[in-house]
Amino acid sequence: MPGHTDNAILINAPVDLVWEITNDLESWPQLFSEYASVEVLDRQDALTRFRLTMHPDENGQIWSWVSERETDRAGLAVRARRVEPGPFEFMEIRWEYQDLPQGTHMRWVQDFAMKPTAPIDDAGMTDRINQNSRVQMELIRAKVEARVGKD
Repeated sequence: MPGHTDNAILINAPVDLVWEITNDLESWPQLFSEYASVEVLDRQDALTRFRLTMHPDENGQIWSWVSERETDRAGLAVRARRVEPGPFEFMEIRWEYQDLPQGTHMRWVQDFAMKPTAPIDDAGMTDRINQNSRVQMELIRAKVEARVGKD
């Protein structure tokens, strides 16, 4: 079975603010703890192609890849995929936002498969993504909620 993760968080902030902050790719190195840099390669309407570079991992390895994101503002959704999959056979991500009375429900769904030559299998990557998604979502919640009322 390919890998699949589904993580969500409630952010006590208006959906417009959550959307704006989480879809500002150039600010991702300040929003996420794992990204060292983002380089936008091409932007055409709702589709953006960009290079993400991570901070070195525990072994000093620096991971970098090109992805595409297509935003659907009216539908409060984003579809993304790795163009340079690296150790993945494929990686697809859906971001979904829901405007609720108590804030914004933000959900990330990832479907992927690891290459046989990858240093980790689908189950191991599923665990790693689930753990990291929770950490990153908590960071995002704290940063977005800190901006409520300041914009």
